[in-house]
Amino acid sequence: MEIFGIKLFELSVGILPYPLTFLITDLISEIYGKKKANQVVIAGIFASFFSMGIVLLAGAVPVMENSPLSNNDFEKVFSLSPLAVLASMLAYLAAQFVDIRIYHFWKKFTKGKHLWLRNNFSTFASQFLDTFTVISLLCLFEILPWDLFFGLVLSGFIFKVLVAAFDTPLLYLFVWLFKRKFNLKEGEELLI
Repeated sequence: MEIFGIKLFELSVGILPYPLTFLITDLISEIYGKKKANQVVIAGIFASFFSMGIVLLAGAVPVMENSPLSNNDFEKVFSLSPLAVLASMLAYLAAQFVDIRIYHFWKKFTKGKHLWLRNNFSTFASQFLDTFTVISLLCLFEILPWDLFFGLVLSGFIFKVLVAAFDTPLLYLFVWLFKRKFNLKEGEELLI
């Protein structure tokens, strides 16, 4: 599909599960509060660094003799991964902290009502920041060519917005289940 000559929905496979992380931080924000949501984001960054370390370590040692991949094949697939992961982590960190801050702004502003509003307004803004930042960094690091920039930003953002809109009923369900389990009132959070 093309709009004004820009190909849409050319997406990295890494983007597929990514919007769900915003659903999770919104759920944690709603039930456990801003502090716990920020702690989960930081844990996610450490997990990303750990994963990147494993990939770097794997690239530093030769493949097994009967591996279906050669060293060249492995390097071709994973050689740019540290820069790509770094770009992704920086974008993730900025976007998640913005998401949590906007989420709690709307939660306070609406006095704990209108879950759909805070979920979507925080996610749409932070998803744009994330998409714009990661694609910009990937182009700056010369992992992607600049001529793909607008198409990838538009495609990534539209995909993430669609997922966020469709996951809103799931957020309502999970919030209802947690509030019921912990007997929380509207706007109330668990203190841990």
